[in-house]
Amino acid sequence: MDAYTTLPRIRLGLTDMEITRVGFGAWAIGGADWAVGWGAQDDRDSIAAIRHAVSRGVNWIDTAAIYGLGHSEEVVSRALAEMPQAERPYVFTKCGLVWDETDRHAMPRQVGSPQSIRREVDASLRRLGIERIDLYQVHWPAKDGTPLADYWQTMLDLKAEGKVRAVGLSNHSAEQLAVAERLGHVDTLQPPFSAIRRDAAERELPWCHAHGTGVIVYSPMQAGLLTGRFSVERAKSLPADDWRSRNDEFIGDKLARNLRLVDALRPVAERHGVSVPAAAVAWTLAWPGVSGAIVGARNASQVDGWIAAASLRLDNDDMAAIATAIETSGAGTGPARPAGA
Repeated sequence: MDAYTTLPRIRLGLTDMEITRVGFGAWAIGGADWAVGWGAQDDRDSIAAIRHAVSRGVNWIDTAAIYGLGHSEEVVSRALAEMPQAERPYVFTKCGLVWDETDRHAMPRQVGSPQSIRREVDASLRRLGIERIDLYQVHWPAKDGTPLADYWQTMLDLKAEGKVRAVGLSNHSAEQLAVAERLGHVDTLQPPFSAIRRDAAERELPWCHAHGTGVIVYSPMQAGLLTGRFSVERAKSLPADDWRSRNDEFIGDKLARNLRLVDALRPVAERHGVSVPAAAVAWTLAWPGVSGAIVGARNASQVDGWIAAASLRLDNDDMAAIATAIETSGAGTGPARPAGA
């Protein structure tokens, strides 16, 4: 029996779902042929990675319609197809980013119109091959003129109709969460959060903690920077169809500071007998209000590299050591430690 087949679980906000502390992130498995792809990806590796994560105890997958312009959802469907219903993980996906079929590499539009959201949920249900989405999230605040109140009401309506089990917001601010909450409860928030990108700890995490809103953070390894396997040379060699090749955190002084932080994470990982990625993910899970972390994998072996984070509890000494490393390295922005740590 695999040592991690049974993983610790936590209630996701006020929903009826109990999730493992780590979930499978399906951004990279969308492939290369779109504006924010991660380079070439073999679907067979993606399917093997998902199935391996589930076999290791992971009980939720986070994807989005935009990842690979529908392709990630299709790959998730293929991975789940042969699993017995009772063993299938929860499936979380997102709406609100609409692409141009005639130009796959154009940046998507941030759309919140009720008609668009309803079209998108039906399309996601078809691609995923499921009858109900467990968590449906608005990916980014709308920029098409649709007020937040209008698109949030549409999400609440979808939940009332039974098309989705729970509804959440991704990449929204504490102020926007408060607007939505006045209409109906925000089940979850999905913010970016890592030892490099810590801004959500300032206002969003406390807001969610106070309002019973679950938090599933994304990019806890900062798109691979905190895996311990990045270097200046590797960053320079990223292919043009990998969005990270154009990202500031992978270039120049920012990259140098980030790599110094990685070096400081190694002793913490070694003390607990885990990998650097596991320590980096566990750091996000140690913050009050964080329910789970979305962790990507492009093959089965990468899952084994971070799965220990699901059970790892960093203590105050660990958090203090990492906070000191953050402050010394100058990496990223936002609070370096939870209050009292």
